[in-house]
Amino acid sequence: MKKEEQEKNDLGKAFFRKFNKEDGDEPKEKKNFWQSISIPALAILTGLLIGAILIVLTSPRVYEAFAQGFLTGIGTAFNEVYVSYKALLTGAFGDIGKIISALQSGTPHQIRVAINPILESLVVSTPYILTGLAVALGFRAGLFNIGVEGQLFIGAACATFVGYSIKGLPGFIHMPLALLAGMAGGAFWGFIPGFLKAKTGGHEVINTIMMNYIAFRLTEWLLTGPMTRQGAGSMPVSPVIEKSAEIPQFFPSPIRFHLGFFMALAAAWLIWWLLFKTTWGLNLRTVGTNPRAAKYAGLSTVKTTIMGMSLSGALAGMAGAVQTLAINRSMAIGLSSGYGFDSIALALIGNNHPLGVVLSSLLFGSLRNGATRMMVVSRIPIDIVSVIQAIILMLVAAPGIIQAIYHLKDLKTGDNKVFLSGWGGKA
Repeated sequence: MKKEEQEKNDLGKAFFRKFNKEDGDEPKEKKNFWQSISIPALAILTGLLIGAILIVLTSPRVYEAFAQGFLTGIGTAFNEVYVSYKALLTGAFGDIGKIISALQSGTPHQIRVAINPILESLVVSTPYILTGLAVALGFRAGLFNIGVEGQLFIGAACATFVGYSIKGLPGFIHMPLALLAGMAGGAFWGFIPGFLKAKTGGHEVINTIMMNYIAFRLTEWLLTGPMTRQGAGSMPVSPVIEKSAEIPQFFPSPIRFHLGFFMALAAAWLIWWLLFKTTWGLNLRTVGTNPRAAKYAGLSTVKTTIMGMSLSGALAGMAGAVQTLAINRSMAIGLSSGYGFDSIALALIGNNHPLGVVLSSLLFGSLRNGATRMMVVSRIPIDIVSVIQAIILMLVAAPGIIQAIYHLKDLKTGDNKVFLSGWGGKA
């Protein structure tokens, strides 16, 4: 028995040495970094090119121009794409001419107005960052967390309740307390499917989807019952939170840029540190990569699974809390416009890496923010942006298409791959 136990320990140590050597191999890590971003970058470029084709195909002015002549039609097609993407970029990042003019004038108000599109893109990106981190962390643990949307709603409800029900606290206590309440609510909503997965083998995809429906109906009942704002009639909306619970905004209305953006960046840094600089993160990634080998090496897959899903839920709950405490100041049924479901795309595009998630979130936030101006200026349907996002996701999820289009060699992403256990099977 002692000999068998010693062989088991030696195999486990060898597994960890190999895992650490690959992670610490700087040239290989640098090579894998560029390999890992090449597919998403080319997918974004290809998505924009296909989006340009869709803009041309959906523009009545292009068809009218082709009726007048081929060259006229080609010129109009290029002009439509130029005007549409210019409006998209201007809506997302502002007009360069106006920004330069405002900077030359030196007037703080004009500068704030000129750069407001950039700030608004950051505001829209904030919940994307947190929900994307939630899904990416789940992937790293070998878990497919489809329940981010529900966890976001529960987190928002908990933060809102603490925000309006507790009175008389100073802001430096009340705001963090409300934020922690939101994170705790999301963590609890993630703990349930994590516990079921670890203890019974119940698949997290099914359980998190069911938890989404429970969260939606529960918050709907709360907003039409115990948490209904007095005097709101039949509107499902909560009371306004106390000033002391608000996450501060940096500028007067209508500029909405707030401290929550930097909280999201801090959360991304913290997740990166936990995943790649701590033993706990190594254990989590090991379980996510190969739970059977990790279990043979002596790791507790049960604890790691529960902790991974709970922390993922906490990030989603933080997204809901930030959105409520910083932007809406109260909770309503239409709190989220699909952040929890878009986060799956963000995690995939970002290769389940915190930095990649931040960059892909900034991309999606900018596209969403600029889409409205594109629709107003060029009369191109706002749904074109959703189609572009879907195409980018499809190309990232199927890298073979990108490799075939651009004649790339087979790119290996190494540690970025995750292991998702089979239906109904224990990790």
